[in-house]
Amino acid sequence: MLTGITLVIASYLLGSVPTGLLLGKALGVDIRASGSGNIGATNVYRTLGRNVGIATLLCDCLKGLIPVLAARWMGLPDIWVAAAGFAAFFGHVYTVFLRFKGGKGVATALGVFLGTSPAAVLIAMGVFALVIWKWRYVSLASITAAAAMPIVVAIIDQRPLITALTILIAAIVIWKHRENISRLKAGTENKFKA
Repeated sequence: MLTGITLVIASYLLGSVPTGLLLGKALGVDIRASGSGNIGATNVYRTLGRNVGIATLLCDCLKGLIPVLAARWMGLPDIWVAAAGFAAFFGHVYTVFLRFKGGKGVATALGVFLGTSPAAVLIAMGVFALVIWKWRYVSLASITAAAAMPIVVAIIDQRPLITALTILIAAIVIWKHRENISRLKAGTENKFKA
């Protein structure tokens, strides 16, 4: 029990590290005052370029993956694997270091899902890529992939706690994109430019 609780707290703190903000500050840019103001990889990519955007994506992804792998390495049951993964994701979305304002959680969720259901991630990434190719909206691709993940996990993974984790994370990701959804409806959302 103590090991699990300690891991969950550490996972939240790791998830709370605002990677995009720190990388931007290292380059003399406060990412919160640029572009959409979000600290996630998409805004960093648009504001600071491909390399910094990719670095942010990878770091945010690792924030979700490392706690899940740590829980598995320690031989903890699914309840602690799910708790550690969710804590890391929640830390990114509601970071203690920025007064509980963070990113939208897509990259960190990806890391969590890679650790819990890698086969499902492959399918969801296919959905993401298809939506990007067809409509060129990162937000729409993120929302669609997030919505698809619980369904795919429920079908191919069949672990109730991991499915519940996936549903909860997907719901928060979609909720965090509510402004994007409004812009998509209005036709004012920014399209992806490679």
